[in-house]
Amino acid sequence: MYKNLVARCACALAAASFLSPFNTLAQTSAPPLKAAFVYVAPLTEAGWVRQHEQGRLAVQAALGNRVETRFVENVPEGADAERVIRDLAQQGHRIIFTPSFGYMEPTLKVAREFPDVKFESITGYKTAPNVATANARYYEGRYLAGVAAGRMATQAGYIAGFPIPEVIQGINAFTLGMRSVNPRANVKVVWLGEWFNPPRERDAAMTLMNQGAEVLAFHTGSTAVMVAAQERGKLAVAYHSDMRRFGPDAQIAAVTHLWGDYYTRRVQALLDGKWQSASVWGGVKDGMIRVDSFGSKVPAAVRNEVQARQADMAAGKLAVFTAGRNAAVLDNQGKTAIEPGQTLNDAQILGMNWLVEGVQGAIER
Repeated sequence: MYKNLVARCACALAAASFLSPFNTLAQTSAPPLKAAFVYVAPLTEAGWVRQHEQGRLAVQAALGNRVETRFVENVPEGADAERVIRDLAQQGHRIIFTPSFGYMEPTLKVAREFPDVKFESITGYKTAPNVATANARYYEGRYLAGVAAGRMATQAGYIAGFPIPEVIQGINAFTLGMRSVNPRANVKVVWLGEWFNPPRERDAAMTLMNQGAEVLAFHTGSTAVMVAAQERGKLAVAYHSDMRRFGPDAQIAAVTHLWGDYYTRRVQALLDGKWQSASVWGGVKDGMIRVDSFGSKVPAAVRNEVQARQADMAAGKLAVFTAGRNAAVLDNQGKTAIEPGQTLNDAQILGMNWLVEGVQGAIER
């Protein structure tokens, strides 16, 4: 009996030894978390979509085989966006990033249908238990770029997509930056009513330069404005990405968007079971916005000045929408927009619906 018991134990140990690698593998090799990104325009070499694609690649690089990421590009806002977001949820993606203001409502609608999927509405402002929002303080970079532009020009043109607060903030901040070093500076605005249309962006740039613009800024999705400025021997501020490849002589600096850290932290939180709905609005001090990639025509003194102000901004010593102790900030209708000695709070900035003194144009309603 003793021999039989030993034999049975030996067989059991051998079986356990044979099976244990497979059991361990089954326990540890969970399938990768599927994350998806929806892009409002085509993926090009620079611009809004490129920076979000850099963010996706950062997630993949940081988290390796724990994640599986994909993107869908050139998805119009509205019904098409809703269809694509729903398809991605149905395909088992556990977190979906939707970086465009017009994706906010479609994201919320699909989120109600898939309560176990997490959604990140980038530039949106409405949250839900499974919908977080995030945006960057682009206006901080706009102000810094305006300082550089004001040192090098007086007449500026600005090509804008839609008159939403984010865009209005940028126009005002750019103008305030210019006028902080060049009180005679003015900014003429052209509204396009769309985010990505290279031929129309180019036409608007040409029109503004024909009307005397020495430097251009833009809140659209392509490199067309930079290319036009390069052709005409004018200056321009790159937006979203470094665009020196397209305007080596034209580029003053780039207002660069950096999404990799935020996207990686949010996917990691989901992997760790710690994802929560939240609203993030990060700026220079958070590493989400940076002015860099100065062009060859920018004097060292101007670069140093901008970098010094950027350091002050990161340290909380410089707020863009602040009036001097003895002088109000006026809108372009001559009315007081910021009282002397006052600084706008976040709610006031987020609801901005006026254009600052020095802007030529009106908000299209």
